[in-house]
Amino acid sequence: MSEQALPYDSFLLVSFGGPEGPEDVMPFLENVLRGKNVPRQRMLEVAEHYKSFGGVSPINQQNRELLAAIETEFGANGIDLPVYWGNRNWHPLFPDTLRQMKADGCKRAIAFFTSMFSCYSGCRQYRENIIAAQQEVGEGAPMVDKVRMGFNHPDFINTLAESVGKSLAELEAEPEAATVLFTAHSIPMGMADNCDYVKQLTEASRLVAQAAGVDKWRLVYQSRSGPPQQPWLEPDVCDTIAAMDDAGDKPQYLVIMPIGFVSDHMEVLYDLDDEAASLCRERGIAMSRAATPGTSTSFVSMIRKLVEERIGRREQRDAVGDLGPWHDVCPADCCLYTPRRPPVRA
Repeated sequence: MSEQALPYDSFLLVSFGGPEGPEDVMPFLENVLRGKNVPRQRMLEVAEHYKSFGGVSPINQQNRELLAAIETEFGANGIDLPVYWGNRNWHPLFPDTLRQMKADGCKRAIAFFTSMFSCYSGCRQYRENIIAAQQEVGEGAPMVDKVRMGFNHPDFINTLAESVGKSLAELEAEPEAATVLFTAHSIPMGMADNCDYVKQLTEASRLVAQAAGVDKWRLVYQSRSGPPQQPWLEPDVCDTIAAMDDAGDKPQYLVIMPIGFVSDHMEVLYDLDDEAASLCRERGIAMSRAATPGTSTSFVSMIRKLVEERIGRREQRDAVGDLGPWHDVCPADCCLYTPRRPPVRA
């Protein structure tokens, strides 16, 4: 039997990883930024963000909870796949997880990446990391295929629309009176130029706003980390809030929906719950930060349905909006990253 014909015998949750104590912060950030053109001063600033939360990122515990929820969802729906979890930047690291899977007799895994939108850092780089881990583990390392991107899956859209609705209720605001800022992690333009990140985010934001009954919305970005001379996706969320106020277009009610994050990462806690919330208080703007999907029932159900598609248990490939269900197998040139060089000044 060829490798491609092997049945799926395991599930792998693929994620970013995060420090779980003050002593982990700098080694973790060095892993994240290795080979990247990020000023050391920026790394030290981000380290302080983590240290302000005791040096613990919420992401690892959130992934433990998500993995448990997936395991329960699989059991309730007759999916007999053992579940594993591996990270790019902190323990459990991919090589260790694949080594354990090999020892357990796993030959071929179906994976869900905790990134809902296509770009180098959110998809291709993970696939490269897994290939490197397979090479490190050596002969017998399990194959790993990923499910398709679910940015326009109805369960994902409904999860976020419900979250926006809860924020509107918290503000005691009718949808027509509110503005929603959908935020996602900014990426370098050299990365954005070669992927569908912006197109997918724009479509998902439109669909969530429509489902929530909101007319006034914008897609903005956060958490850029590159040098000032390198172009990244804009506008920044805080710059947008200030610009709206300065232009006399202060929102009566503002909901910030971190659409680019599946759980409350450090960037959500610091950049939105701290910096953006402080700015809104200073400007007298009533703001609510909408919850990320986390382990919500419909989000976990979406993961299960995407897995069912790939293991041959579901023919229907659910998608809403104009873009249709995304591809299952990434093309060879998918999400390439060609850094833009700053212009040389004479």
